[in-house]
Amino acid sequence: MAAQIKVAVCGALGRMGQTVTSIILGRPDMLLAGAVEHPACPALGREIGAAEAPVILAGSLGQGAGKADVYIDFTSVESSLAYLDEAVQLKLAAVIGTTGLGAAEHKKLEAAAKHIPVLWAPNMSVGVNAMFKMAAIMTKMLGPEYDIEIMEAHHHHKKDAPSGTALKLHDVVARARNLDPAKTLLTGRTGQVGERTRDEIAVLALRGGDIVGDHTVYFCGPGERLELTHRAQTRDTFAQGAVRAAAWLAGKKPGLYSIDDTISFDL
Repeated sequence: MAAQIKVAVCGALGRMGQTVTSIILGRPDMLLAGAVEHPACPALGREIGAAEAPVILAGSLGQGAGKADVYIDFTSVESSLAYLDEAVQLKLAAVIGTTGLGAAEHKKLEAAAKHIPVLWAPNMSVGVNAMFKMAAIMTKMLGPEYDIEIMEAHHHHKKDAPSGTALKLHDVVARARNLDPAKTLLTGRTGQVGERTRDEIAVLALRGGDIVGDHTVYFCGPGERLELTHRAQTRDTFAQGAVRAAAWLAGKKPGLYSIDDTISFDL
């Protein structure tokens, strides 16, 4: 039997962290090797995981994941960067699903990836990553006569807007049209804004209830409209994708990877 992949989970008591932990515990090829929470978490020291092989909830990667091969992180921007700094010191592979990262944070991912394998994705769903591919293909096929707009909807607890997935979709379609994403992005319209220009691409956000995550790209042309939609029905989709990514990333060379790298297909 092949050696188990040892995985640590950051934000282990959060909604995503608990789901990721449950999936790891159900996989015979993986071992929960660490559980990490914020240093001020009152539950530090609690046993996490299977009764026969629990781990102690720690306040840092160094304390709680020294024996891991890879860690999975769905926390906050600030926490993710702190964990990444520790991971570089520990030579620990990183799977990061935290959204809301800006240009400065992406530079830190790139810097860390010179020393350890880092896989970051705004959405760990395999379906969403297929959507990225299809959005680019549809943009090229339909051409500039079709206006493109993006709508996303999430639960009322989500803190960043637009979602990282929606921004990635914007980046994908802008580049497929040979446009600068920074010059085409709109995140709202109000007042006398004038006619829509051909090159602008709006990304609009809805928040409410317990919506897990909906994303639609609208291709609006003369006399017809196409809609490319992904609806997440459970957070398990993201957690499953992250665990799958961790299994793939463990043992890889330093570098910055994406979900694309884990999916094999030809078009």
